[in-house]
Amino acid sequence: MQGLPIKYTVTERFLTYVKIDTQSDPESTTAPTTEKQKNLSRLLVTELHAMGITDAFLDDYGLVYALIPSNTQKSVPTICFCAHVDTSPDCSGENVKPVIHKQYNGQDIVLPNDASVIIRMSDHPDLANQIGNDIITADGTTLLGADNKSGVAAIMDAAHFLINHPEVKHGDIRLLFTPDEEVGHGVDHVDMQKLGAQYGYTIDGETVGTLEDETFSGDMVTIVVHGVSVHPGFAIGKMESAIKIAAAIVEALPKENLSPETTTDMEGFIHPVSIGGLLEQATIKLIVRDFDTAGLHTKEALLKKIVTDVMKGYPNSSFEFTVTEQYRNMKVVLDKHPQVAAYALEAISRAGLQAERRSIRGGTDGCRLSFMGLPCPNLFAGEHAFHSKSEWVSVQDMQKAVDTIIHLSMIWEEKS
Repeated sequence: MQGLPIKYTVTERFLTYVKIDTQSDPESTTAPTTEKQKNLSRLLVTELHAMGITDAFLDDYGLVYALIPSNTQKSVPTICFCAHVDTSPDCSGENVKPVIHKQYNGQDIVLPNDASVIIRMSDHPDLANQIGNDIITADGTTLLGADNKSGVAAIMDAAHFLINHPEVKHGDIRLLFTPDEEVGHGVDHVDMQKLGAQYGYTIDGETVGTLEDETFSGDMVTIVVHGVSVHPGFAIGKMESAIKIAAAIVEALPKENLSPETTTDMEGFIHPVSIGGLLEQATIKLIVRDFDTAGLHTKEALLKKIVTDVMKGYPNSSFEFTVTEQYRNMKVVLDKHPQVAAYALEAISRAGLQAERRSIRGGTDGCRLSFMGLPCPNLFAGEHAFHSKSEWVSVQDMQKAVDTIIHLSMIWEEKS
């Protein structure tokens, strides 16, 4: 930065981190949901201590807190950079074997240990901007874990740079590495007083140069169907199968709209994520998404009407309908603190990129952190095709994420 050469460590860190299995478990009730996530978290604390960051520790919930102390005489707001260590349970994250494809030439990338997994530019348009770059994938048998270990590695490399270059001025910088983001529990146990930051940034986005400051609002709906169980040999006119009722509810969901596969841009949806049970009782879990909270409630009312209409055909059965809030659109909070996004866009530009502000059809730890008092948009980490065997990231995009974090730290100091 400002003429200082950066000896990037982000790639080496990333290649180490992805080999550590950190999948979270949506069915677990522990915190973190899997103990193995702490294996990476412990390594991060060890590396932070080795850098000279003495205030770095892992708590019982699997959260890593660290402080890079201010090196300026100015009074600067404390900012936080956050990423999550866990990987998605949707695809195996065990025994990840990362592969570096040097100087990508635009051709299909066939993954070495499963030739059926092919990364094509036609399926991944962002590859068109990667010609000549070094692409990292898994070997075709697992996900890669760029979501969100590219963000973890970028934050760690930026911290390494700032500690070793005291001439680069910044205020107090807090680092936060969370578990269980992929299963919706990433910040359940964050101690905001212990964190001690005023503004934050998750480094968990996709395309290089992008800032996401608007997300879905999200709820989980749990429907428990209570049927009538009778011996099948004597069931005529009596049995009401909870399994069949649950299947009928799913079948009655909108097909031409209001589903992930039929919506785009700012359109929300109703999406069943699990179904199971027995003759007497069955459970359906659905996620409901909308950028507007009022729209969220409209979709939930529609879903309840669908269930009620189906249940009319089963007069001796009943159901429970429970809505659980998951997260809300961070834009509601961020609009009150415009400098948070403005400084990020400036940092992206200083890193030599075309800055782009986006909405995201999903949520991040930043959604909940924003409503917990830490306005927190999402910056790019270069991760693509997350939750799949086709996941990829480029070395150069991760390096740009490092640059952006450093510039952002400097901008907060400059403008204070």
